[in-house]
This record gives sequence, structure tokens and C-alpha cells, in this order.
Amino acid sequence: MAIEINGKTYETDEEGYLADLNQWDEEVAKKMAELDDCELDENHWQVINFLREYYDEYQIAPAVRVLTKAIGKKLGKDKGNSKYLYQLFPYGPAKQACKYAGLPKPTGCV
Repeated sequence: MAIEINGKTYETDEEGYLADLNQWDEEVAKKMAELDDCELDENHWQVINFLREYYDEYQIAPAVRVLTKAIGKKLGKDKGNSKYLYQLFPYGPAKQACKYAGLPKPTGCV
């Protein structure tokens, strides 16, 4: 599978995750969100950028529990809870946000 942006093709797996993490940029994230009928705002970008930093540091995409706890520590309690994250990413905060961030599917996600 693949997505096309401005004439450039980006290979994805069957679930839509980027095959080559180095190809990610904000346009890729916007296109993936568009395909899910989601418009990314500042709050989405906070989570996406947090995930990219987390992945750079730990070389793993966090599962939802770890994500929720880590977001709470960095961005505050009001953002570090499942209800808030599910409002932003209704298909699963860890799964959907990692996809938009160009990261692999988190371990433990079905």
C-alpha cells in the first residue's frame, strides 16, 4: 500500500503505517489524518511531536498506558488522561497518533 503527496509516493504497510520512518514529515501526517477524516490542530501536534521525541529517546512507540502517563508528566494532568487523548485520536491514542507521527505500531496494540 502507499499514499501519494504532491507526486511523491510513500510506502505503507497494510494498516497505513509508514514503511520508512525517515520519510515522515508534517505533510505525511496531514495526509494520513485527512484519510481518517481528521483535521490536526495544535493539540494533535503536541502529542505527535511528543511521540517523535519519545521514539528518538527510547526507540520504541509507547503503548497507551505509557503514553498517557508520559504525556501527563510533560504536558500536565489535563492532557495526560485517556479521555482527552481519545477525543483527539478516537481510533486509539497510541495507535492512531503513532501512525500520524510516522512511527511503528506500538507493541501491544491490536
